[in-house]
Amino acid sequence: MAQGEHTIATNRRAFHEYHILERIEAGLVLTGTEVKSLRAGKVTLRDAYAAERRGELWLVGARIEPYEQGNRANHDPLRERKLLLGRAEIDRLASRAAERGLTIVPLRLYFRRGLAKVELGLARGKEGLDKRQAIAERDVRREIDRELRARSGR
Repeated sequence: MAQGEHTIATNRRAFHEYHILERIEAGLVLTGTEVKSLRAGKVTLRDAYAAERRGELWLVGARIEPYEQGNRANHDPLRERKLLLGRAEIDRLASRAAERGLTIVPLRLYFRRGLAKVELGLARGKEGLDKRQAIAERDVRREIDRELRARSGR
C-alpha cells in the first residue's frame, strides 16, 4: 500500500472465484453523498464487475449505501458508476475481456490523496477443482507456519 492510501473495501470473493491475471488502477465518477458513504466504509464489492458500453468502462453491481445524513438528493445505491481510464487502456481491457472466460472485477476500493480509486483485475474464473486446490494449499501453508512457530518458541 502506497503512502497516502486508505483502503475502504476489498473484494475477497474475487480472489477465491478468479485467477487474477493483471491489475489496473482506475478513478471513479461519484456524487457527493457517495463519497461521504465511502468515507464511512458503507460499500460492498461482492457481485460487482466492470463492463464496456459505448466506448466507456462502467462499474456495475457495486453497492454504496445511501448516506445517513443525506436528504432527498441521496444517490441510488446500485447505480452504475463510470470508471476513469485512458482510451487506449479501455480499448485494451475491452478486447481482452471479450476473450473467452475473462472478466474485469474490482479487487479493492481506496482513497489515494483524497481521490477515490478502484483496483481492477483482469480475471479468469476458477473451476471447482482449482478452488479446492487453493484451499488445500492455504491449509498446508497455515500448518507449516504453525509448526515453525511452535519450534521457534521452545
